[in-house]
Amino acid sequence: MKIRLTIILFTVFAITVNAQAKKWTLQECVTYALENNITIKQTELDLKAAEINKKDALGNFLPSINAGGNHSWNIGLNQNITTGLLENQTTQFSSININGNVDIYRGMQNLNRMHRSNLAILASQYQLDNIKDDIALFVANSFLQILFNKEQLKVLYAQNEVSQEEQKRTGELVEAGVLPRGDLLEIQATLATQEQQIVNAENAVILSKISLAQTLLIDDYRNFDIADIEYEVPLSNVLNETPEVIIAKAKETRRDILIAETNAEISEDDLKIARGALQPSLTGFYSYNTRASYSDIIAGSVLSTTNPTRVIGTVEGTGQNVVVPNFEPIIEGPDKTMDQFRANDGYNFGLALNIPVFNGFSLRNNVERSKVNLERSKNQLEQANLDLESTVYQAYNDTKGAQKAYEAALKTVTARNEAFTYSQERYNVGLLNAFDFNQSRTQLETAESDLIRAKYDYIFKLKVLEYYFGIPIANLN
Repeated sequence: MKIRLTIILFTVFAITVNAQAKKWTLQECVTYALENNITIKQTELDLKAAEINKKDALGNFLPSINAGGNHSWNIGLNQNITTGLLENQTTQFSSININGNVDIYRGMQNLNRMHRSNLAILASQYQLDNIKDDIALFVANSFLQILFNKEQLKVLYAQNEVSQEEQKRTGELVEAGVLPRGDLLEIQATLATQEQQIVNAENAVILSKISLAQTLLIDDYRNFDIADIEYEVPLSNVLNETPEVIIAKAKETRRDILIAETNAEISEDDLKIARGALQPSLTGFYSYNTRASYSDIIAGSVLSTTNPTRVIGTVEGTGQNVVVPNFEPIIEGPDKTMDQFRANDGYNFGLALNIPVFNGFSLRNNVERSKVNLERSKNQLEQANLDLESTVYQAYNDTKGAQKAYEAALKTVTARNEAFTYSQERYNVGLLNAFDFNQSRTQLETAESDLIRAKYDYIFKLKVLEYYFGIPIANLN
């Protein structure tokens, strides 16, 4: 029993450690965000709604068929068919009807609605893809921010270790009387500053991880982390292309341009639909109805046995009575319901022509309104193209600038590293005071921090430019 319990506890511990040890790659972050983002789910619902609207447009080509029936009770004063007198009685009736209509011609509205529904689905799909691209870009930016903060923290840790070693060595030299006590105080002040920077950098890492976790809708902020991968500046040929080439490529692939183009086509269909309402419409119709009664009926007549004749008048002049046979009605129950339905059925079919003559300017106003919307969508398409051109030019220049800044930062770190090595050698032999030595080290630390910032700024801006060139953003290599 103890062995089994130990195994269970070990398994649970191993699962817990494995869950906490999971570190997310950029691809996993992007995939998870695309599967769980609420905005994407909402847009997917919009796409489903557009597909349902297409079914409505398809249904316009099909006939509409409706069936109905009723059964009624008439209670109160009704004529008795046997006596002909009004009496309080209850009668019952049933009826069945089937009606059908089909559009034969409606100004091509049904065909244009079908075409419009297809475009609406396409626009919804473009919108969904566009949102996915934007979210992937946002996730990549958050991911790179964590990498930057982590790299910054590593540099601060390394610098702090060097400072601690310098403090130890300087303390020994001060105890030996080789260096003044002020040098030790200067290094201790530097250590205090570095410790403060480390605290701030640790908080920056935590906050950036929380930000990405919230973007991914992950509640376990404490255990969320990304993979510790050393990302180098990726090799890319996109900067070898001209801005015009990148713009042309972006217009082929960017969803916002495709959305604007599709919306313009939808507006054209809306105008065609509005104009179609001005034309005559022709509809075919068919109806079938039948009925049944549950009251007694007169099935025939027989000669009265009690009073076989009756006087209907007298002969003028003679006064002789005019006598005719006296028949009594034969009362029977109602016929079978189905027999009555077959006997009482009827059909109605034909064509209905509707010509719009005057509708309070509503149809004409719909046409004018559709024209305005069409012009608006064309302007939006033109603006989308201008915005894309401006954005690509901006991204191109930003990437060029980030590349130069990164290359300059590399040179600065190399130069500052050599200067610090030279300062350290002079400081070790007593040719440089602690203040000037710390100044040299601070300049190196600043250069290293600037290099990290320039590196990740260049990576992100390069990926943005590649994004406009149609290259997926989920891979940093």
